[in-house]
Amino acid sequence: MNLSLSTCFVQVHDPDQALAFYRDVLGLEVRNDVANEGSRWITVGAESQPEVSIVLSNYVDGGPEDNELMAGLLAKGALNGVHFRTDDLDTTFEQLVAAGAEIVQEPTEQFWGTKDCAVRDPSGNMVRIDQPPTTKS
Repeated sequence: MNLSLSTCFVQVHDPDQALAFYRDVLGLEVRNDVANEGSRWITVGAESQPEVSIVLSNYVDGGPEDNELMAGLLAKGALNGVHFRTDDLDTTFEQLVAAGAEIVQEPTEQFWGTKDCAVRDPSGNMVRIDQPPTTKS
């Protein structure tokens, strides 16, 4: 079996706020935007990875109780979001600060060998960005 990542989903409470964050703050391109009966699926992705997409959606497959449960988890910031990689974490972090992103962790050298930072999207999802370790020759 040969699997590769195609699409991941990020639950959001407000698709317009999510779109502004992922497009305008993180710089992802919008690939699709579909609305249906109060729900919305916005597909975004990095220009450098056309084969990988992130779907931002406020759709919950279930009843009213499920919608309330999901809203509670989002409000607590209990859902994980996505993890990105950049070649220049310090510059990326400066851009996040300038854009007013909610900073969770400033760039930090981690014990597992990477340097990363963390922000929250408008729905409270954790978004981590790391810089690959430099190889020493």
